[in-house]
Amino acid sequence: QVQLVESGGGLVQAGDSLRLSCAASGRTFSSYAMGWFRQAPGKEREFVAAISRSGGSTYYTESVKGRFTISRDNAKNMVYLQMNSLKPEDTAVYLCAAGYQYGVVPTPTSVQYKVWGQGTQVTVSS
Repeated sequence: QVQLVESGGGLVQAGDSLRLSCAASGRTFSSYAMGWFRQAPGKEREFVAAISRSGGSTYYTESVKGRFTISRDNAKNMVYLQMNSLKPEDTAVYLCAAGYQYGVVPTPTSVQYKVWGQGTQVTVSS
């Protein structure tokens, strides 16, 4: 089973960019679909983006399409979330997760997430 550690969060202004990273331990990283979630204070955890085991398929929640890009490097056991044109409503703790994928496209219902990181805070000021 992998262990996940996120990094790259911070305080930025609206319109800025950030790249989050998630480092995975273990030799089975490429067998997992990977996802990014976020949780704002007082709100439920929200799906953001996911990428298939090979990296060939991605899926995004509507509010981040065209602004965020998820990618992975299986040789380095890393997954990334490039976030552009950040908005104050993107403020949240961002968590990466690893799961088993059932299907071609890693939608929120086709991946059973098993392992979670601790999260990294992203704060976007207006």
